[in-house]
Amino acid sequence: MRFAAQKALVTGAAGGIGKAIVEGLLAEGATVAVSDRDTAALSGVSHLDGDLMDADFCDALPNRAAEALGGLTILCNNAGVITRGAITETSDADYSLTMGVNVEAPFRLCRAVIPIMAQGGGGAIVNTASCWGLRPGPNHPLYVMSKAAIASLTQCLGRDHAHQNIRVNAVCPNEVDTPMLRTGFAARGLDPDRAIETLSASVPLGRIATPGDIADVVLFLASDQARYLCGALVEAHGGKPVE
Repeated sequence: MRFAAQKALVTGAAGGIGKAIVEGLLAEGATVAVSDRDTAALSGVSHLDGDLMDADFCDALPNRAAEALGGLTILCNNAGVITRGAITETSDADYSLTMGVNVEAPFRLCRAVIPIMAQGGGGAIVNTASCWGLRPGPNHPLYVMSKAAIASLTQCLGRDHAHQNIRVNAVCPNEVDTPMLRTGFAARGLDPDRAIETLSASVPLGRIATPGDIADVVLFLASDQARYLCGALVEAHGGKPVE
């Protein structure tokens, strides 16, 4: 029970990785608040749904979670969007959505949660970055830019707040078999099962990640087992380079 007495907030909780993170935290003793567009399908949690594009919602969310749970010791900034296409094919709306969800929301949540954690004696923040933010792949400039930003933010905060016993780290996945990935394939006219089979053939381990594979890394970073990691960017890619 690594998370007995721990109180966690997870964003993007209704998605594949988010749901796996929530299930793992609950199974190991944490009290959990969740946020997404709609988390009604998740049980045993405090529901704080809303729009991460809303600055006021983000600014208030950590305090709302702390009030609901009686404190807050873990924040998992898991929510994210993937915007595809060359820069000449992207719109201002694409830019606003990508930077709003992938960068501004985690920034606001970290800014709001750090004083709460500092007052409580410390905590752990785990961001979801991407291998693509460390070594850019083709035709995803907005996504790559946003994930590079969250990786850099993680490193900065990991250093700046270690003295407060607040550890800030990030998981950096490559492709993950989530509903968001499958929806993206379908939107491009591809059969999701066949597309994932093709992707898996390119991974040295033989398959792309499952949500549980990534959630396990998040849980490790949130736990005392990662007590000496600050500002770490942990890649989870099955040996596959960005290409």
